[in-house]
Order: sequence, then structure tokens, then C-alpha cells
Amino acid sequence: MMNVFFKHKDIYGFAALAIIIIILPVFVESKYYFIVLNVIGLNTIVVVGLNLLIGFAGQISLGHAAFYGLGSYFSGILTVNYGFPLWPAMLVGMLATGMIAYLIGYPSLRLRGHYLVMATLGFGIIVNILMGELEHFTGGHDGLIGIPQLSIGGLTFDNDLKNFYLIWSFVFLSMLAAKNLLNSRVGRALRAVHGSETAANSLGINTADYKVKVFVLSAMFASISGSLYAHYITFISPSSYDFYYSIQVVTMVIVGGMGSLWGSLFGAGVLTFISEALHVAKQYHVIAYGIFLCLVLVFLPEGILVGFYNFFLRRKARKLIKRGEHLKIS
Repeated sequence: MMNVFFKHKDIYGFAALAIIIIILPVFVESKYYFIVLNVIGLNTIVVVGLNLLIGFAGQISLGHAAFYGLGSYFSGILTVNYGFPLWPAMLVGMLATGMIAYLIGYPSLRLRGHYLVMATLGFGIIVNILMGELEHFTGGHDGLIGIPQLSIGGLTFDNDLKNFYLIWSFVFLSMLAAKNLLNSRVGRALRAVHGSETAANSLGINTADYKVKVFVLSAMFASISGSLYAHYITFISPSSYDFYYSIQVVTMVIVGGMGSLWGSLFGAGVLTFISEALHVAKQYHVIAYGIFLCLVLVFLPEGILVGFYNFFLRRKARKLIKRGEHLKIS
């Protein structure tokens, strides 16, 4: 499948992203900005997976905070309570989250309408309640402390700079994997499902099967990000995985541009920065998010990045048309 990816010009974009990841820390001096960049990276992984579901398959989920939290708690509980090795704990968390997503998505995605929205909404609320009530395992509302930091050999990711390289390496790999998937036959099938399930079925595409698979994959992306978050912060509590976070990541998909992986990165970056800037006025946080989303939906319904890109393409097309008309007159 990798050959599919390397046929496309996106390799230049990924090369640029890799260079930025390598050299950006040279220009960042404040520890606070490293924390913000790391949060952007974690959100980007979740949003990339969610964009596969919403932007490419046309299915909406309001429960990704639960999958993000499951990744965190599986890693945290296995390593703190049972002494499980760190990287295998992340893998177990990812697989377990994928299995849970399958159990949620299999019945919901075979129905028409907004059943998935309601199922994931209810699931997210239930998981958040369980995180607080299962005190013996999760630490309850006080949270789970003492989560060990990740390490590779003798290298321990014990500061923000090291975690920046770790988290953004996962961002790079997640975007690379998603782009390769979308440039394959599976990606074309997902776009067909988004366009018209009836037409896709008539072409022999098993739409129900593809929807379930992309839902599971999207949940696994969120789980990986959640595990990285747990081992980065070394403390987790239910408040980090509430319904509001699900709304945040969906908003990031919409603002960046549905159906655009680069839009996922842009949306996560812009809204994470806005969220951090609004901490000083926390009571107006949700209002500001709502206003910003309304403005984007009214003036740039395709998303900011995609909207501006399409605007420049249309502008270029108009110039070419005018130039052609001028040549005809001449």
C-alpha cells in the first residue's frame, strides 16, 4: 500500500512537516509553548482519526472523548495497578478500545439516520460516569496518579522537549498512515459511502462493513493519543474526557475542513490555541467556541483551510478563463 502513497505530491507536504518538527524546538524557549504544542499534537491525532470517520465516510460521532479516555485509562491502570510494560499497555489499550468501538458501531452503523450520534453520545456519558465511580481501578474523581513516563531503551521521555518529539512523531505517522489509506481502494470506497450509500451499494461496496471498520480505526487513533497523554501528564481524571472534549474535536474537524488531513492539523492547532488563550475567561469559553464555529459555518462552510484553498483555486481558474478570452480576441 505504501506505493500508493508515494505516487502523490503530498510527499512534499510530509517532508515539510518532518523538517518543521525537527527544527521548531530550536525557536521555542518557553516551557508553556512546548506544552501547548504537545496538546496540539495529541488533539491532531484524535482529529485525524475523527476526520476519517466524519469527513471521508460521512458518519458523525459525539463519543470520541470516551475512546480518548479509554486509551488513557487502559494504559494508566495496566501500568500503575498491574505493573504492565509501558508500550504493550498502549497496544492493549488500543486493541481493547477498538473492540469496544466495534461493539458500539456494529449495530449502530447498520441503521439509517443519526443512530451513531445517539449511540456514541450515550456511550461517552456512560464511560465518563464509570471513570469516576470505579474508584478501585480508576482512582475515582480524584484521578489516577503515578503513571510512568514512556521510555525507549535508556531514553526516558521525562520533559516537554522529549515528549514533543515523541508526540509529533506519532502525529506524523498517523497522518502518513491516514493519507496512504485514503489514496488506496479503501479510501475511494469511503468517499463513495460519503457521497451516496445507495450508489456505493449498487457498485458492490459493502457500506456497512466499511463504516464499522473506519469507526473502529478512528477510535484506535483516539486511544493512541489518550495513552500518550496519560504517560505525558502522568495523571488522569474523568474531567479530561467529558462531553465537551467530544464537541471540541468535532469542531476541530469542521473548522479545519472535513475531508482534509491537513485541515485536521490546522483545525487542531487553531482551536487548541484559542482554547488556551481563553483560559483566563473560562466562563466564556463555550460561548467563544460557539461564535467561532458559527462564523466558520456561515462564511467558510468547507472549513478555513479548505475554504481558502478552494477560493484561490477558483480565483486562479477565473484568471485562466480571462486570459483565454483575451487570447481569442487578439
